[in-house]
Amino acid sequence: MPPLLIYDGKCGFCRIWLEYWRKLTGDRVKYAASQDVGGQFPQIPKAAFGHGVQLVRPDGSVASGARAVFETLGRQRLYESSPLIARPAEFTYGIIASNRGFFYWVTRILFGKAVEPARFALTQWLFLRGLAVVYAIAFASLGTQVTGLIGERGISPVAQFFGQVAASLPGVDRYFAVPSLLWLNTSDLILQYGCWLGFSLALVLLFARMERAVLIALYALYLSFCLAGQEFLLFQWDALLLETGFLAIFFGRTVTTQRTLAWLFRWLVFRLYFLSGWVKIDSGDPTWLNFTALDFHYWTQPLPNRISWYAAQLPEWAQHASTFGVLALELAAPFLIFLPRRPRMLGAFGLLSLQALIFATGNYTFFNILAVALTLFLFDDQALRGCFAWLSQRITESRPSPRASKLAAAALTLTMLPLGLARLLEQVSPPSQPGPLERALTYTSPFQLVNSYGLFAVMTTSRPEIVVEGSNDGVSWQAYEFRYKPGDVNRAPPFVAPHQPRLDWQMWFAVLSDFRNNLWFLRFVDRLLEGSPGVTALLEKNPFAGRPPQYIRAQLYEYRFTSSSTLARTGAWWTREFRGEYLPAVGRRTGAAAK
Repeated sequence: MPPLLIYDGKCGFCRIWLEYWRKLTGDRVKYAASQDVGGQFPQIPKAAFGHGVQLVRPDGSVASGARAVFETLGRQRLYESSPLIARPAEFTYGIIASNRGFFYWVTRILFGKAVEPARFALTQWLFLRGLAVVYAIAFASLGTQVTGLIGERGISPVAQFFGQVAASLPGVDRYFAVPSLLWLNTSDLILQYGCWLGFSLALVLLFARMERAVLIALYALYLSFCLAGQEFLLFQWDALLLETGFLAIFFGRTVTTQRTLAWLFRWLVFRLYFLSGWVKIDSGDPTWLNFTALDFHYWTQPLPNRISWYAAQLPEWAQHASTFGVLALELAAPFLIFLPRRPRMLGAFGLLSLQALIFATGNYTFFNILAVALTLFLFDDQALRGCFAWLSQRITESRPSPRASKLAAAALTLTMLPLGLARLLEQVSPPSQPGPLERALTYTSPFQLVNSYGLFAVMTTSRPEIVVEGSNDGVSWQAYEFRYKPGDVNRAPPFVAPHQPRLDWQMWFAVLSDFRNNLWFLRFVDRLLEGSPGVTALLEKNPFAGRPPQYIRAQLYEYRFTSSSTLARTGAWWTREFRGEYLPAVGRRTGAAAK
């Protein structure tokens, strides 16, 4: 005969939580209101029912208060383990029992009318489909440009990179430093096949086939390209996709596994957003501290779009309010992740709104889609069921958790949580001496399991642009036109996301330092002088399609969005002024460009 928990049937607070406990305990415990069965147990004083719940054990003995709660939920060993647990629990229970009316409304505000055990079967299914879409975009986008970036005649040939690694690291150490499958073969054909294999595997995942095996393959393949891609695959969303993809490998069908993964993904979301806000404050950048950052952001960001131009026309007060809103969301909303479901969902809506605005006003590749997919874990099946009722009926419910599943979930948590904390502290408060966790990060860093985040720590307040020009006589120069970065002032800033034109992005970073610090740029110039088809295919306009030029130079121009009146009068989206030389003229005969 199971134990019987007796509660005050007139207490709204009690009814909410007893219904929740009923779902947790199932048939292991029976429940009844004191008004219905209280007279059947003369060993319990009538007044006791008004002070707390009473648990009648099968042998007729009675536990009350916090002890009754622990025993009901199967946690009596925890209660009995130490007075440091039992005494605070009884004290807390007494406060709640004496103020049930107040805590009823607290419960309603934080949880709603009903409290349910969180389930993540539907959430996990939706997330994996979103992850499949991101993987498909990432591989397809890379596949259209991989030979021009890292192919045999690309800007940064992966074969040369691996040769340098092999020369500096003996034996198998090179494979641990750069754990890439591309060590096996770096031909252009393999690079192409690898990207389209990744795209195909993503489609398999999208249709929910062989999920775990496919997730392992996708992670290994994308890690291989990220390590081989050098400066072209060092973006934070590449690292975020790898960390997300690694965690996703451990998805499961049991309640414990799904809850563990949900909390680990929430921990990742917290680090992603909080660190993005923290670096802005920690950098001391005045534009963030005085709320003027968005006065500059829309036209100085790497690849603006047409909406960016309109956003830049907003009045000054709107830009300042928007800057404050960004900082508030990135620094405050992440802490709502660890609160009960209603404030957590409020934080989720705030973060989703931020992603929507970023997506609308800039070209940030697949980052926004990935961030939205991660934010799904701030909800649960109960919250998402209303939007996906037709789908929830087809999703297999979570299974009970066997001991092996619980141990595996604990091992994953005890690995990923401390590593994430170490990475967080590394950015917020770097330790003076590396400890065990910092050393663990060093060993796991090549696999990018846990990464650092934080975009736009310092806001750029001007927009110098490199214009690459070619000539056959050193007198008459013609400009190469890039597909997406600013060039022709009359061309509207294009929409390109979720595709990432990685050369165009790198051009934005190149201008932040001297060409001597950008060896890849010098190799890019070499490839233009050679007329490399893979490299010229990355450009919108090649004025020397028949034969490569004799000389290449790079000029600096200051770009800025035009005003509404100028756009209406001239049709120009940009205005620009010449600022000087970035790279002096180099030619095939001089050999001035470094290889």
